[in-house]
Amino acid sequence: MPIFPIRTFGDPVLRTVAAPIDDFSSELERLVDVMLETMYEAPGVGLAAPQIGISKAIFVADIGDGPFVMANPTIAELDGSWTFDEGCLSVPGRFWPIKRPGYAKATGFGLDGHAVELEGDELMGRVLQHEIDHLNGMLLIERLGRRTRKQALRELRDEALGLTADL
Repeated sequence: MPIFPIRTFGDPVLRTVAAPIDDFSSELERLVDVMLETMYEAPGVGLAAPQIGISKAIFVADIGDGPFVMANPTIAELDGSWTFDEGCLSVPGRFWPIKRPGYAKATGFGLDGHAVELEGDELMGRVLQHEIDHLNGMLLIERLGRRTRKQALRELRDEALGLTADL
């Protein structure tokens, strides 16, 4: 199965709200298989369809307990607070301390089209929030404080232009 290239910061598909999944056929199963292969190859713990250029509301993840998938997810509940150095396959090599709720519960649909509910603290909660952000056209950079975000955007722009601070 081919591995898709991961879209990176600046690609407009990453800023677009993903379309809902309405066809839970074998075609969706093939997409999920390719997404999982791409995620593991990267390597990452989660991958949303927009990150491979497909503007559909589905993500895959594996936080170490085996892979899972969620289509058309929404956050149902958030609680607590947890700051963690968060990264993203679409902003490779960058990590920032990002404060998010420490617990998240999401509802959506599994690959078979049946309703599912996923929840968890810390890493699981963060993955749910991060991947659902992708489906809503939001990158982790938007979760940074104003000053840190400005610096991150400056560094990403300079990197894209081939400028480095190592002169």
